[in-house]
Amino acid sequence: MNIVSVEHVSKSYGDRTVLQDVSFGIEDQDRIGLIGINGAGKSTLLELIAKLDEPDTGVVTVGKHIVIRYVPQEPIFDSTKNMIQSVVQDEEEEYAAKDILTRLGIHDFQMPISLLSGGQRKRVALARALIHPCDLLILDEPTNHIDHETVQFLETYLQKRKGALFMVTHDRYFLDRIATRIVEIDHGLLYQYMGNYEYFLQEKIAREDSAQASEDKRQNFLRNEFEWIKRGPKARATKQKARTDRYVEILQQTPGSNSSTLEMSVASSRLGNSIMEIDHICKAYEGHTLLRDFSYLVKRRDRIGIIGLSGTGKSTLLKLLAGLVSPDDGHIKVGATVKIGYFSQDHEEIPGQVRVIEWVQESARYVTLDDGRSLSAAQMLERFQFPSAMHGTMIHKLSGGEKRRLALLKVLLRAPNVLLLDEVTNDLDIATMSVLETYLDEFPGAVLVASHDRYFLDRVVDHVFVLQGDGKVTRYLGNYSDHVEHLRLSAPVATKQMEKTTDRKMSRITNLPQKTRLTFQEERDYAVIEEQISQVENDLEDLAHALQTAGNDVITVQSLFDLQQEKQAQLDKLLDRWLYLSEKVEQIKQEQR
Repeated sequence: MNIVSVEHVSKSYGDRTVLQDVSFGIEDQDRIGLIGINGAGKSTLLELIAKLDEPDTGVVTVGKHIVIRYVPQEPIFDSTKNMIQSVVQDEEEEYAAKDILTRLGIHDFQMPISLLSGGQRKRVALARALIHPCDLLILDEPTNHIDHETVQFLETYLQKRKGALFMVTHDRYFLDRIATRIVEIDHGLLYQYMGNYEYFLQEKIAREDSAQASEDKRQNFLRNEFEWIKRGPKARATKQKARTDRYVEILQQTPGSNSSTLEMSVASSRLGNSIMEIDHICKAYEGHTLLRDFSYLVKRRDRIGIIGLSGTGKSTLLKLLAGLVSPDDGHIKVGATVKIGYFSQDHEEIPGQVRVIEWVQESARYVTLDDGRSLSAAQMLERFQFPSAMHGTMIHKLSGGEKRRLALLKVLLRAPNVLLLDEVTNDLDIATMSVLETYLDEFPGAVLVASHDRYFLDRVVDHVFVLQGDGKVTRYLGNYSDHVEHLRLSAPVATKQMEKTTDRKMSRITNLPQKTRLTFQEERDYAVIEEQISQVENDLEDLAHALQTAGNDVITVQSLFDLQQEKQAQLDKLLDRWLYLSEKVEQIKQEQR
């Protein structure tokens, strides 16, 4: 059943058209992923469907009694309320709200909204939308600023949820697993693909190949017709008007939309043999240890992914390496030729009341490319998909993704040879991320990146640092998925080792107390212990199954593995206790005979 219809919608901001004669519909069970470059009009389209804005032309029709809930990129809350008050509408919803907040990684329900980080605010906004039933759920970048464990829960929830979903996300794994239809905005036009992200890639390649073939035919036609038109007077006297009109028509047609693509080819500075030595560093904040006795020798071609739950110290580690904060103990030695390019997660330093070109020129007015050519800052802006008409634009008028793309350009203009990237993919469009990934492939220096984007980590890194939250850092060889697979394969081995340990413990129990009766507590324990053992064994079976089906999320796998260890230890104690009580009961029976 159709619940929303978008008919011939156009929308412009000044002289910039973001939507041009767009038409499509949303069915009641659709799960639609909306993609396009930053500034293409994705958020605009979401707001039009959510009835938060009106089109310049055309109409958006929402079915009668259809309930829509919308989670924007930057949710707005009443700053006088706390978390739980911001989610519930009445007391009856409080239990459900606490449950969903807990699953989203929020535990302090009374914390004032005014004290929340960007990631926490996004979680609260998601909880507010998820606990209230709706026919259409609209999500704008739902995975931004949230960790792998939360993304995994959201994936599972949305896969099972009934009702329509319309979302913008740059998370390609998330998009591939959730979406059943892809809608792309490209230069104001809308294209639809009936499948997930993988299907979209296949069909987009075919569409662009077809568009290129059409453009080649157009160019051939123009060349042939131009030769015909410029022939001598006799030929011109017998020209067919229809043929001349056809030439003008073809000439005025707009070529395919791929005329401008993002280019990253900034040269880097020379890098010597000595890069960076991390020597037994420690760092704590407010009594909470983030790093304890951590050492590592950074190598020239390192591609390191830094992962862990929110608050475990990923950003802190990068700030330490960038020299923005100092370790409490230990030291970091940076090579003489190292030139660090640090990309901050928040970019609070981006000024709003400065023009685009002026801010970029603060880093460099000219830059040398890999091929030796020199380009101006204005030319580099155009390579980063900022056309000349945008160079005089105030930065505060840019979209979130455009601001981050601009910040990335400024970092690269400084010609770094070591890159420290903190959540660089947040708010970036998929096309920009793909180009960035290719750029990092060829980057001659070291790259250390903290990211919640699983696809990006798989594509870029070759080993990972896992921050445990207790100061410990575990290193694994391979990319993100390799690490997840390692955890999954190691879990059964650990379980077998625990079982052998339990067997050894049981075989050593030979000297039981010589008592003729059970104490009151022993009687109570003996009455329920078999049921307790059975329950824990069932829990372990469920955990083993969950580990096998946990997907690629390292945090979920680690959490399940830790819980499995706790349950196994609990089973060990119960079995020891059961063996002791059973032997004692048998002894009492023997004495009574």
